[in-house]
Amino acid sequence: MSSKKRSLSRRLLITLGVLASIVAAGVLALTWLSAKVDSDLTKQENECCWKDGATFAWTSDAMGVRVPQEAAARRAGYKVGMRYDSGLLAFTLPSAQAEKYLEALNPSGAVTIENLHPEDKDYKPAAGFRHLGLPEPETFDAMRLGGLCSGDVESPEGKDVNYCIDLFAHEVKPGTTQIYMRSTIEPGLTPPPATPET
Repeated sequence: MSSKKRSLSRRLLITLGVLASIVAAGVLALTWLSAKVDSDLTKQENECCWKDGATFAWTSDAMGVRVPQEAAARRAGYKVGMRYDSGLLAFTLPSAQAEKYLEALNPSGAVTIENLHPEDKDYKPAAGFRHLGLPEPETFDAMRLGGLCSGDVESPEGKDVNYCIDLFAHEVKPGTTQIYMRSTIEPGLTPPPATPET
């Protein structure tokens, strides 16, 4: 091969290498930008739009579920979303009472099941219980899962359910069960204004 052809081949290879590097850099830049935009949108969705006036009483009423008076460590949240809103309730009950309560919310013939495939500890649903200072129930392997929708039960605790509710329960310590409830709600409800705590 003549030196002229070798020189031309070498220049062609260098040009192709430079072009490949430019394309690779462009792909990396687009991938990074896409991931950043996606991350920013997810962060905004996760942190945005929680309503301060969503008290435990208001949220349980909006969901249409009755919670026993004895429930302790009551927490509630209401998040306005782009497509739908989400209501959250969390509370504890003595384990024996929690079992009776969950049984009253079980649709006929349904049973709660154990979470056999827990999510990773960094799992972050759009309406997460971390907003209430709690770990996500889907991350526990000892968690029991269930749910009900409007018309599924006739018990006083669940006969007025307005929307489908996901139920989660686990014994946080011997004799005490933590119950989590998450409901997807049609947009349009407005929690009362937040009032300063006294």
